Amino acid sequence: MKNKQMTRYAVMLLVASCVPFSAVQAENRIDIIRADAPELAAYGEQAVGVRQIDFVHKNQIDVLNTDRERQEGDAFPYYDRPLTVETWYPAQANSKGSQVLKVFARDGKTEIELHGQAILDAEPAKVKTAFPLVILSHGYPGNRFLMSPIAENIASKGYVVVAIDHTDSTYSTLSDISSSIVNRTKDQLFILDQISQLAKDKSSFLYNLVDTNNTGIIGYSMGGYGTVVTVGGGLTSYGVNKNEGFFSAPNGTLDQYLSGSEDYLALADSRIKTAVTFAPAGMNNGFMDAKTAKGIRVPMLYIAGSVDDTVGYEDGVRALWKASTSVDRALLTFDYANHNAGAPMAPPAEMYKVDPELGFNLSMHYLDPVWDNVRMNNVSTHFITAWLGQYLKHDDAMSGYLDLVPHSNEGTWGDGEGSANHTYWKGFPNRSASGLRFETLKTDS
Repeated sequence: MKNKQMTRYAVMLLVASCVPFSAVQAENRIDIIRADAPELAAYGEQAVGVRQIDFVHKNQIDVLNTDRERQEGDAFPYYDRPLTVETWYPAQANSKGSQVLKVFARDGKTEIELHGQAILDAEPAKVKTAFPLVILSHGYPGNRFLMSPIAENIASKGYVVVAIDHTDSTYSTLSDISSSIVNRTKDQLFILDQISQLAKDKSSFLYNLVDTNNTGIIGYSMGGYGTVVTVGGGLTSYGVNKNEGFFSAPNGTLDQYLSGSEDYLALADSRIKTAVTFAPAGMNNGFMDAKTAKGIRVPMLYIAGSVDDTVGYEDGVRALWKASTSVDRALLTFDYANHNAGAPMAPPAEMYKVDPELGFNLSMHYLDPVWDNVRMNNVSTHFITAWLGQYLKHDDAMSGYLDLVPHSNEGTWGDGEGSANHTYWKGFPNRSASGLRFETLKTDS
């Protein structure tokens, strides 16, 4: 243990002084729970297994090879779209094996190791009641491991968590954003269907383990955009028809998501019961508006930084939260955080370097200039645990963690928990609830 601590300390010193550390064995942990973490950030009672599954979504529109100026009636090119997922799941308590995930980091070339508690290919838990499904959808660019601290932690609390590698927007397959704009919702619904089939397949480790009729989705940035579209917040006619500029897609590829259209309404999936979106794209660029947001049909937890200059805060995430009037919803705000609020894991030690091709220090892909990643992950996981507990497990005990004074700094410890003058955020240690807002709105408000 002492040698491990020395190695971690050496890495921290090298990172802090910007000294190259290629000779140092970095241990990038995804299971750190800080001493000031709120109560529900702690790991649950379930042992966790983790496995990779490869799927192919056949006969999909090949967006990257579709003419931007395509005319109505012109044939689309099609291709078979590969989709890899990582699945974290409750495992048998006596499971043993490797707890190291080998993944690609931001440059798409450097393979790193992530150390957690999940055991590779562990035998699934034997249960009488299947666990709810949670689908994770990463940002652009990203990959299925970007939110791995949240994924592993949630799985330990009795969920099957499936994180998607969205082809054309992972670190290793990064292409034009148009593929993401068109495919995010289709990817999420396809993976939901595939996991549903595996849950009924006696040869699968997911057989009788997962209840896909009780599904939640967690999306970050472009994954948040796709999640909003998946749960009813369709696109404006402007968004559907925009075929030039960075955030756009070829003519005809987004028609299926036009808010209120017959094709779009047919995509509604009653298996999805709630969603969590970190910094969802779409509201501040005209792809969504107050009218389309009314179509959202499941309770929503929005998470954002108050100075997000990518998708916007007041005109972006906060506006979307306010406009989702058909459902109960909450907004968790990290004050002064930017677009990386809450979702990305801490930068892998190997990413503290400037990439000559990309032209920036790779750690900046993960970092927030104000907040510590582990702190944000702990806070996010606390609230996601309460949210999913309330809406997927119908656990009434979770409501207290969501019924809070809106500004954390205005809560008072008083004479301690249970006292009449105690208004401090439930689950947060004294002097730890700072710089956060948690606001709620009910249906039709």
